[in-house]
Amino acid sequence: MSRPDLLLLHPPSVYDFRKKAIMYGPISDLIPSSPVFEMYPLGFLTITNYLESRGLRVRIINLALRMMNDPDFDVPAFLDRLNPKAIGIDLHWLPHVHGSLEIARLVKQRHPQTPVIFGGLSASYFYDELIRYPQVDYVLRGDATEPSLYELLVYLENGRSLEKVPNLVWKRGDQVQVNPMSFVPDDIDYVDLAPERIIKMVMRYRDLQSVLPFNGWWKNPITAVFNVKGCAHECATCGGSCKASDILNLRKRPAFRSPQNLVKNICDISRFSRGPIFLVGDLLQAGEDYAYQVLSLLELTHISNEMVFEVFGMPSPEFLPAIDRAVKSWSLELSPESHDENVRRRQDTQTFYTNAEMEAVIARALSLDCHRVDVFFMIGLPGQTRESVLATVDYCEQLFRKSDRRLSCFISPMGPFIDPGSHGFESPDRYGYRLFARTLEEHRQLLLQPSWGQILNYETLWMSREQLVDVTYDAAEVLNNLKLRYGRINRASGHGVARRIKQARELKARMAASASSTMDPVALKMLYGDIHTFSVSTVCDKRELFWRRHIMNFKWLEILRVGIACAREQSRQLHTTRRITSEPRDSIT
Repeated sequence: MSRPDLLLLHPPSVYDFRKKAIMYGPISDLIPSSPVFEMYPLGFLTITNYLESRGLRVRIINLALRMMNDPDFDVPAFLDRLNPKAIGIDLHWLPHVHGSLEIARLVKQRHPQTPVIFGGLSASYFYDELIRYPQVDYVLRGDATEPSLYELLVYLENGRSLEKVPNLVWKRGDQVQVNPMSFVPDDIDYVDLAPERIIKMVMRYRDLQSVLPFNGWWKNPITAVFNVKGCAHECATCGGSCKASDILNLRKRPAFRSPQNLVKNICDISRFSRGPIFLVGDLLQAGEDYAYQVLSLLELTHISNEMVFEVFGMPSPEFLPAIDRAVKSWSLELSPESHDENVRRRQDTQTFYTNAEMEAVIARALSLDCHRVDVFFMIGLPGQTRESVLATVDYCEQLFRKSDRRLSCFISPMGPFIDPGSHGFESPDRYGYRLFARTLEEHRQLLLQPSWGQILNYETLWMSREQLVDVTYDAAEVLNNLKLRYGRINRASGHGVARRIKQARELKARMAASASSTMDPVALKMLYGDIHTFSVSTVCDKRELFWRRHIMNFKWLEILRVGIACAREQSRQLHTTRRITSEPRDSIT
């Protein structure tokens, strides 16, 4: 088995979640992963392809998922068996700050000479604080780190000076060195996903469990393709907004993937999977010419995968029929955030649309062969009150009345954190927020609090943290009943959600009655090591987010072909190594 040049480790949100008593709450109910946030960033795949296409060996290990699926999985013992040349740990989403630093500490204890490299949006924001932790050797800033990471690995292998590695933060003795952010690409065509490399990785290390994206992926094998880095919109709470991108990446405008390259990546995925493909980012951000060119190219591919499109503003009447012509199966995702147009305007000052305009788009989609329309609302927005949240749920009933079962609505708290770099984080007073954490260490400590209300890094002028928690369960309960009444979910799912809301409320009341310094022993026992009972499928059944399944979700013949080719390649390399050299090949050139 070849020694990897880079080992990519994805940590859980809280490292020792299996030994903690924490009520994480419904903060992950509207994303594929659990409160452990076990879904690793898509950048792991682009890093793998970029480095391996240049002769390096990369291995991905989803530690969070391994820990979830196996209560006896021994992380320190597992790390002891690894011997990579360098280790990369993602700190993309801030909820990973505890797990990422703990994993880095364990790595340094066992492999003190192995470089530990951090990257991701949160690592980029807090780079000056992050680099000062003793277990962190390097931080790569920005959302486009593949070339810089390659150069760093080459420099480390050859013992060269690090001053010329773009975007790198490092330590010379006790002094922090910050290299210029000199790699900020204008487009993202320089790197692809290349899913066949993941298949080869599974074969090479005989380890399927470590590369699975999130818990339940086999049943919901959704994949994603980003058409853009950055965003043209200015949503107040988003760490991917135009303002945040300027702070984190020094990017003044979005960097798009070309239509040709975008469709190539989609086709590469469809070669192996029949599952849905999510186009992350509104195609219309790059203009109508760009969006229609993507659709024209998709029409030529004749792929059968369901394509999931999201729109940030409301498209023209002609756009949805163009989607309908281009792909065989498609869905639409809308995120108005609130039914209240005044709240919506405060949330995104760049783009505004009325409810009437959105309803016209929904009606148009449902008049076509659109498989489903999902409408997402948020709790914790500027100007939003308890009454406004409950009125949003009433508005969901209006949408149900006007549509068929293909339309569903979801509502969730914004959590656990307002994103660093967003308007709300940078100017909280202006947007009506009170922040409970500003530094990396403060956020790390928040994640260890016993309940999700205490973990939130914010409250608003209109609702305290306690009120945000209460209205979340109130709104979820009403919306769950509406979904049952209008046939959006079956009785078993609806009753399951209702039961979990009731349990969560009872536990919350028990915890509130406890002394501030100690937790009720019964509550402690109920929560110990539990991430599901009170924190999964409590605002909706998580299976509502699943798309239609196929009898065969994967194209096993194509996968088998890649696997056979990989086995033959490994055999040739082993045979050549045994005949020609007695030393391992240096893969970094």
